[in-house]
Amino acid sequence: MIADFHFLRPWLLLGLFFPIAVLWLSSRSGDVRNQWKAMIAPHLLDRLVVDATGGSTIRPSWILTGILTVGILAAAGPTWEREQPPFVEDTAPLIIAVDLSPTMDAIDVTPSRLERAKLKIHDIIASRNGARTGVIAYAGSAHLVLPLTEDASLIESYTDALATRIMPVLGKDTAKALKLAEDTLAQERATGTILFITDGVEQTAFEAFKQNTQSGIVVLGVGTAEGGPVKTPEKGFLTEGGNRVLAKLDIEGLQNLHRLTGADVATATADDTDVRWVSQRIRSNFAQKKATEGDRWRDMGWWLVVPVMVALALNFRRGWVVRMGAFLLALRLLSPSDAGAAEFMDMWLTPDQQGRLAFEHGDFEGAAAHFSDPMWRGVSFYQAGKFTEAVDAFASVDTAESWYDQGNAFLHLLRFEEAVAAFKKALERRKDWPDAQANLVIAERLLKAKKDEEQEQPQEPNEKPDSVQFDDKGKQGKEGQISIAEQTSEMWMKNLQVSPADLMARKFSLETQKRNP
Repeated sequence: MIADFHFLRPWLLLGLFFPIAVLWLSSRSGDVRNQWKAMIAPHLLDRLVVDATGGSTIRPSWILTGILTVGILAAAGPTWEREQPPFVEDTAPLIIAVDLSPTMDAIDVTPSRLERAKLKIHDIIASRNGARTGVIAYAGSAHLVLPLTEDASLIESYTDALATRIMPVLGKDTAKALKLAEDTLAQERATGTILFITDGVEQTAFEAFKQNTQSGIVVLGVGTAEGGPVKTPEKGFLTEGGNRVLAKLDIEGLQNLHRLTGADVATATADDTDVRWVSQRIRSNFAQKKATEGDRWRDMGWWLVVPVMVALALNFRRGWVVRMGAFLLALRLLSPSDAGAAEFMDMWLTPDQQGRLAFEHGDFEGAAAHFSDPMWRGVSFYQAGKFTEAVDAFASVDTAESWYDQGNAFLHLLRFEEAVAAFKKALERRKDWPDAQANLVIAERLLKAKKDEEQEQPQEPNEKPDSVQFDDKGKQGKEGQISIAEQTSEMWMKNLQVSPADLMARKFSLETQKRNP
């Protein structure tokens, strides 16, 4: 931090000559002997001058000099910390690359390596408080499961569906997964981290790890050194030459990876120690990279306003002005009424500053009430769960980000047609935006599922029935339709014609055919 200390406006430091001049002029003006020495004989002057005794030892010129010095330092903009651009999350984006090679079905950890990896992903997502996370699956080929998104339920739905059988190419190619993760993070303004959850990294991928300089790499090994048999849900135990395949965690390979490439490596534990370790590495990678990136520095000069205010208060003469000012200030601070507190805040902070303060403290409704910026107001309404109000706020801005946020709000309101239209608008203004493309696909699937459900519902007959009979065995028949307003994201996915696992299997197969025609 000391090495980064500098002034944003160093040329203003030339103003420090002014307090020096004030102090020098004050000392000359206060020298009575120097003022009268040309008019009165020295031996008489010594008798006529009476030195001041008692009273305050602090002279007004000293206070004025201090005020000018601190004020000039504040105006010069002292700083030692970089500042992120607006609307960039304070937490780093994360890409989770999940190894789906056949050995991940080994049962040396219960219930299996892959199932243990899914549990770890759930814990990691829960610890990130809505930070942007993407998922990649890889074996002999690498495929994007989900682009970076804040929707934790969507991530969990897709990661729960991961299985070794969905991969179109057997084997393990970690270098391809790393390349795909780097390409996904390349469009992010914030520095990201790539987390590999695997039972080993082949030595041929070490060179790709060495060449990575843009993202932090963390490797979490799943399995045991003793190993275990590989048991797939579809085929049972894998055998080779009549013997069961025994897969071991490549601990030596992981150690060599750390030694030769500097990647952070650890093995999965039964408790949450590994999850906390991963979270710490993500924060460390983000902080280290942020310290060397960007050209925006946080102006710390405003902290010096406090000592300037104190010094200015001391410049008043003793009397009712200072006492009354202190009384009014204390009255505002201790006032139990919300109106008094709000009036006091208005004296010092703009509405947007008050809104940002409330937002950072989790008071999203209060933040929305303060923000004048429509995007910030919309984000506050969105976080507060008031999606209709969020749409209204976003609608006043015609940008790609505004349309994207409107689409997300429409999804929560189950207005899928409008969500599709909003995401298309976002893509018109920002071509090839991965987040908008991914959410557009989700919105189109949900819209199709809703239409299919509506078509399946029986139409009301035009004629009155001759008789009405009640089915006492109705409880054993078809279950009643669940109100779509109560469906969660997980239930939406179940309503699709194919399961997420089958959907990913088809997608991965088509991608492989396209890459290798």
